Amino acid sequence: MAIPAVALPRRVPLLARAGAYVALTKPRIIELLLITTLPTMILAQRGLPAVWLMVATLVGGAFAAGGANAINMYVDRDIDKLMHRTRKRPLVTGAVAPRNALVFALVLEVVAFAELWVLVNLLSAVLAVSATLFYVFVYTLWLKRTSSQNIVIGGAAGAVPVLVGWAAVTDSLSWVPVVLFGVIFLWTPPHFWALAVKYQDDYRAADVPMLPAVASFRRTSVEILAYTVATVACSLVLAPVAHLGRFYVVAASALGLGFLGVAVRLRLRATPKAAMQLFSYSITYLTLLFVAVAVAVFVHP
Repeated sequence: MAIPAVALPRRVPLLARAGAYVALTKPRIIELLLITTLPTMILAQRGLPAVWLMVATLVGGAFAAGGANAINMYVDRDIDKLMHRTRKRPLVTGAVAPRNALVFALVLEVVAFAELWVLVNLLSAVLAVSATLFYVFVYTLWLKRTSSQNIVIGGAAGAVPVLVGWAAVTDSLSWVPVVLFGVIFLWTPPHFWALAVKYQDDYRAADVPMLPAVASFRRTSVEILAYTVATVACSLVLAPVAHLGRFYVVAASALGLGFLGVAVRLRLRATPKAAMQLFSYSITYLTLLFVAVAVAVFVHP
């Protein structure tokens, strides 16, 4: 489908233009990805990695994720203008020209790969850029507009940063980062579907088959609850696999009970408010869970 050209304003103030380019990278999503990367590095090191290695890995990961998000906005600019939640994005408002956004995204990816390869290692660079390719080609260009399970499969890209963090320290992979990957992979559907419950009319208007927009609330809430149970179970599997002690088990159990509680409440209360409560708690859950991973490394079992 042809995408109508967006007329650019004649002059965009420098700070506003810079802010528009930053917005293309979806900083809040990057922040969450980095929150999972650093504790993974601490776990891999069984202590605090060198500061330069942490900085290099986080910067490279941020560039790779930012480039992926910018490409996502470039591809989705036709549907973003149809959705209330996304209609103020830079490519919709005309703050950034589509061609400039794509060039910016590709430059970020090249810089990310080069920076990680030179300062960290080749494995972490390959993993980071592979996540971008998966996010763009599998999720954005294929699944997002064709399958109600789009975020289930496509969300795997958001779990790759833990693999990057582990590889940055060890230059290898093992079962520990695979389990961490599994936690984020299973966490993504309830997290995103909860948000989609509130914005299901947006997805219908844009003809995007996000589960809450094409399925009954009962089916959506049941799947959210099922993935929440699986997420909590996977988080507990991490304890024996990564040799974490009682502190982590108690923290993961308490956080998991809270996650299950809001998922059950959403199942019982079919309201946007309950959905947003789950969405908000899911961010708190993942953040504190990975904080617990890092703290557990330094706490005696």
